[in-house]
Amino acid sequence: MNIVLMGLPGAGKGTQAEKIVDQYGIPHISTGDMFRAAIKEGTELGMKAKSFMDNGDLVPDEVTIGIVRERLSKEDCDKGFLLDGFPRTVAQAEALENILSDLNKNIDYVINIDVEKDILLERLTGRRICKSCGATYHLVFNPPSQEGVCDRCGGELYQRADDNAETVQNRLDVNIKQTQPLLSFYEEKGYLRNINGQQDIDVVSAEIDKLLGGLS
Repeated sequence: MNIVLMGLPGAGKGTQAEKIVDQYGIPHISTGDMFRAAIKEGTELGMKAKSFMDNGDLVPDEVTIGIVRERLSKEDCDKGFLLDGFPRTVAQAEALENILSDLNKNIDYVINIDVEKDILLERLTGRRICKSCGATYHLVFNPPSQEGVCDRCGGELYQRADDNAETVQNRLDVNIKQTQPLLSFYEEKGYLRNINGQQDIDVVSAEIDKLLGGLS
């Protein structure tokens, strides 16, 4: 099974990716992992990617797409893969179609874990971290016994700067703007399957299992 997994920050994509990989035994391929592997292996494209990353620049599409092609050509992808974090644009999605065509593969499903923006804001802004021991809490899902105080060590809890409402709202807006054309592209292709990510984690997993069960 060849799967592309999508979802906005806070939608629970990472959790579901782990469950899919464990259940179906296919490699979890993220952009970061691909870059690190290509750099470690010392491939020509890996070294090109490293030069951009070392300068703090974005890796250009032609290098990223080349690394994706190399990764999907490996033997462990013969029975399928889970792509996470790629493609991010319609141009990358079109390049992926060409890569898969060359490899005699095709996408089975693009699974989008769909969560309303207000709920994502609540999830992402509710995190609190202990200044002393680093323990993590959530005001809604895993609150401390005493507000502002760590259960483990009694330290002061704080909100990271990138977890404040304004920063999170901006990050979500950027992601939504970037993601929407990609979702439309895959909807037109007939690959897109939206899963309600506002349900319990196990319910979301069960819905994904039901969808993927026919492919295994």
